[in-house]
Parts: sequence; structure tokens; C-alpha cells
Amino acid sequence: MLLGIAACVEVKGFGLDYLYAQLILGSLYGGGWVTLALTIVYLAAEQLMMEGGWGWIEITGTLLFIIPIVSLYNHRFMQLKLRSKYAVVLGLTGLLLLIRFCAFINYSYVSHPGLSMADYAWMLAHELGYFVIMALGLACSEHFVRHQNVNHRLHHISDSFRIEVQKLQQFIEETPLGVIFVDAAGTITHINEMAIHLLRDKVGAKQRHELIGQPFTIMYDHIEKDALGRLLYQALNGHKMTTEYVQEMGKIYVNTGVCVRDIQNGEIIGAAIIAHDMTELSRLRDEIGRMERLSLVGQMAASITHEIRNPMAVIRGFVQLMRERSPDHQREYYRIVMDELDRANSIISDFLSLAQNRVIEKDSQSLHDIINEILPLLWADANMRGQSLELKLAEDVPKLLLNEKEMKQLILNLARNGMEAMDQHGVLALETHTCEQFVELRVIDNGSGIPQEKLEHLFEPFYTTKSHGTGLGLPLCLSIMERHGGVIQVESQEGVGTTFFVRFDRNRNALEAAAALSRS
Repeated sequence: MLLGIAACVEVKGFGLDYLYAQLILGSLYGGGWVTLALTIVYLAAEQLMMEGGWGWIEITGTLLFIIPIVSLYNHRFMQLKLRSKYAVVLGLTGLLLLIRFCAFINYSYVSHPGLSMADYAWMLAHELGYFVIMALGLACSEHFVRHQNVNHRLHHISDSFRIEVQKLQQFIEETPLGVIFVDAAGTITHINEMAIHLLRDKVGAKQRHELIGQPFTIMYDHIEKDALGRLLYQALNGHKMTTEYVQEMGKIYVNTGVCVRDIQNGEIIGAAIIAHDMTELSRLRDEIGRMERLSLVGQMAASITHEIRNPMAVIRGFVQLMRERSPDHQREYYRIVMDELDRANSIISDFLSLAQNRVIEKDSQSLHDIINEILPLLWADANMRGQSLELKLAEDVPKLLLNEKEMKQLILNLARNGMEAMDQHGVLALETHTCEQFVELRVIDNGSGIPQEKLEHLFEPFYTTKSHGTGLGLPLCLSIMERHGGVIQVESQEGVGTTFFVRFDRNRNALEAAAALSRS
């Protein structure tokens, strides 16, 4: 506006300026607050420059017509098409020049009635020039606005692109897959840490910054002997995706080569190599298959053994009857037969307990009460073997949700295993401890210990370290603890002894107790 004032010319004292160009264009593009500010500047400038009453005609016309129309278009001028914008601006210019022409007529008749035709011609030329100035001003404003919009969109696209690149980079870094990108010339442009880990035999001790920018050929000697080189060559030659399964040094890998193309023209711009270590997944799949087969065999065996018990009971009954009717010197033979039948029946019972995944009833009980109930049996077993028993029971053990029968079976199995591992004068210790997260029972013997290579197989069905064992006792203990939401662990040292740790999760036990209370 100040430049518009400075460009003012006079016709015999009548000021011809370009003040309205900035007022109209600035208000239409700037909005309501800019309109208010420019109006104040306009009024102040008119007050300083006005030399006659004709100036009030311009001010009044501007305030009554120009400013209200400009305010009407403040909020929607930017949404108009370019042709409509020109119509609004040139229409306002025409209205403005009509107001100024009225002021000039008043000026010429009141102050200078003797104006020449040259003065009128100069006035007309200025009026026509105003349209040109307004059109050029609108064109420049539109160019500036378009430039700003392009910059804004470019900035927004740049931010979006940067965010997407960061997300892609973080995904590539965190994925458990090894990922390598190369350009069209086979130069490594990106490689994640997992790829360096999987290909450590090929890259040696090189770090990521040492590999980026290097040709991919540094990772293999001959393309026909290396799966990655083969996949890369195929991808760079247009194969969309190629996958190979490779087994190296006891590991199984799934390697995939992907051709990367420019989306617009389809030109090959690089390739990606994706490597996945499938070793653990393959082992897990094999283990699941083996477990399914074992489960099927177990179900069949459980059905068969259940049916075996009935004829065994009949056989035992007749053997007992025959023993009562036999001579005294033959009764020992019948006793041996009955003991073996009882032993077979016990093995079947343990096997059925292990094979059946049944739901058990649990009550809130004290672990110490269960130990005290079976203590006479443990003392009797220890005395028969010439061994001793020690108890170290904690004072603050809370009650737990337990199945009394299974807990007795578990403690008896662990205690008798410990006694069988000791010779005369051995000491078996039962200890309880309370921690914040769990309640623990320890069964400790000072026997011969278990070799380390056998420890990891202890809880496998039918695996035993005893000469006459069935290998079902410890798997049964493990099954009992799984049904109670706990764990059982073992530590052993040859020549020192063995300790079994039975831990009950207090938090899980408390949740089960709360659920049982709500059901009741």
C-alpha cells in the first residue's frame, strides 16, 4: 500500500494513486484480519493526503461498497476458479473507478472547472491502467499462491516419504529375516544385522558400513556354487521371485530373490535377497509330528492297558484261591506271582495316570498337612533301609489349591527315588520355602547323584536310571505339577547328591482360587 501511495501522480491537484490495488488484492487473499488492518492503513493514508471535499466521496464509497463486497468474498475467494477471481477483482476495480470518477467530477466542477481535454485524457488513461495493474497484481498473486501450495505439498510429501522410509527401515532392521538390497549393478545398498548374522561365514568380521557400497560378489566365490549369488543373478535378469531351500552346516535356510522394478516404466532398478533360518521351525514341525504320533500311540496304549486290568484282576483272584488250597511249600511261588501281578498293575496305573489328561478337583490345603500325613510311611521306608529323614518346614507357607491324592503321590515318588539312590545311613531332607512369587518344596538326598548327560532325559516316559525302574514315576510327577500350574526341576552332582525343586506359582494359584470361589 505504501508503494501504491508513493506511485501517486496528480492532475491539477487531484491525486491519482494505486492505493486500492493493495487494499482489494490484499484483503481478498489475506482474510478478515488483513482486511481490517489494510482498511485502517487506507483511512490513515487518505486523511494525510486528502486536500478537498472530493476525498470524502472516495472514502465513503470505499467504506459503503468496496469493503463490504471484499468481506463477503474473504472466506471463499481462494476456492473460486481463476476466471471467477478475475471477474471479482475487475468488477471491484470498475466499481472503485466509478467512485473515483464521481470524485473527479466533483473536483473538476467545484475546484478546477477549467480542466483541459488533456487532463481528462490523462485521467482516462490512469483509469484504464488501473485495470492492467489489477490484472497483473492478480496474476502475480496467483503465481505466488500456487508456488506456496506447491511448496506446502512438496513439504508434506517429503515428510510422508521420510516417515515411510523410516518405518520401512525400522521394519527391515527388526524383522527376523535377513534382508539385502542391491542396485542394478549388484552393489549392496542396504543390509540388516540379521543378514550379517546369518551370513557371518560369508562376510567374516565385516561391519555394515564396510559392506554397503561393495559389490555383492564379495559374499561368494562362484555363482554356480552359491545359492545367494544364483538368486541375485536371476533377480537382476528379470525373474520376479525365486526361492531355494539350502542346507548348510546343520542349518536349513529359505532364500528368496526378488526383482525390484521402477513402477512407472518397469525398468529393473535392483534386487532384494531375503534369507530365513528355518532350522528351529523345521525341528518344531518334526517334533509336533512326533508328539502327535506319540499321542495317538498313547491313547491306543491307554485303551489297551485299561482292558488288560480286568483279566489281570481275575487271574490274581484265582492265584490267591490256588495259594490258599496249595501245600505250604508251594505258597511262596504263588506269592511271587501275586507280587508280580501287583507290580504290573501298579505300572499300568502309573501309565494311565500319565496318559489321561483329566481335570482334577483341587481344594485349599496346607502343603505341610499333606507332608505330615504321609510322614509315617516315609519314616517306615527310611527305617527299613537304615536311613534317616530330616524335615525343615517354613513357618509362613500359605494354603494352596491342591489335589491331596496327587500331592501325596508326588511326594512319595520323589522321596522313594531319593531313598533308592542312597545306601545305608543316607539322609533324605524335605524342605519348604516361601518366596514372593512361589512356594517351593525341596526333596534332597545325599546319594550317588545323576550324570549330567542323563539329567535332561529324566522326565521322559520310560527313561530310567534304575536297573528295575519303569521310567514312569518322574513323568507322572511332571504331569501332576503341570495340572497344578507349577514346575519341577532337578539339580544333581555325582558323588554329592540330588535335589528336586517343586515350585507352585502363588499368583496363578490365587487366580484359580478366586475363580473357584466365584463359581461356588
